[in-house]
Amino acid sequence: MKIDFTGRKAVVTGSTAGIGRAIAEGLARAGASVVINGRTEERVATALQELRAEFPDAEFAGVTADLATPEGSAALVAQVPDTDILVNNVGTAHLNNFFDQSDDEWLDLFQLNVMSGVRAARHYLPKMVERGRGRVVFISSESGLNIPRDMIDYGVSKAAMLAVSRGLAELVAGTGVTVNAVVPGPTNSEILSGWMKAMAVEQGITQAEAEQQFLKTARPTSLINRFSTTEEVANMVVYVCSYQASATTGAALRVDGGVVRSIG
Repeated sequence: MKIDFTGRKAVVTGSTAGIGRAIAEGLARAGASVVINGRTEERVATALQELRAEFPDAEFAGVTADLATPEGSAALVAQVPDTDILVNNVGTAHLNNFFDQSDDEWLDLFQLNVMSGVRAARHYLPKMVERGRGRVVFISSESGLNIPRDMIDYGVSKAAMLAVSRGLAELVAGTGVTVNAVVPGPTNSEILSGWMKAMAVEQGITQAEAEQQFLKTARPTSLINRFSTTEEVANMVVYVCSYQASATTGAALRVDGGVVRSIG
């Protein structure tokens, strides 16, 4: 199977590092013109420099915008008014105590993790439907299915992404446009890897040992007994954005290492 995105444009939000960066690389490797996004000029410029060095024949552009705000979302679509592929990846997570969290903290996370994708889809989907082709992917998490007690807000936001994705797939049924969610498990992304490094330093162990400890205590149902790589998650996204995945829509596609104990 050869996936070819030549002549297609992709927007990947939150793509200066981690899973988003791996997705941008995977799409570019398959021939897409890729727009990356980050919150600061420095991160976007650095990512563009690195990507252009690694993929000299690929086309990259960057948009600096904080998609947690309506203004940031408006800036993105003003600079990139149309796209063939939209990957709603941007998001964050914070360990917290449910009883100590304020309303504002809940709403801030929801704005970034959920509303950023809602706003982007609201802009780009109608044009995809008009053309009769397009791909939208939401990067959710197994935490949206197994709500973690120390990140309830995060789990709720990722569950919301699954609901939005399925609802949009229903909305554009029969148009040639597909909408799906990808559900990673523990992954060596920028955020989780940072947590593991901090845990390793605090306990005087290696990062690999910290990861194994996390899996045993927090994700004991993992079937691969390791963290996924960002590239492994990106591989699923690249496939679901392809022509070959034209019959896959309204799905929640797990790249969770078997963490979720379900055959569905």
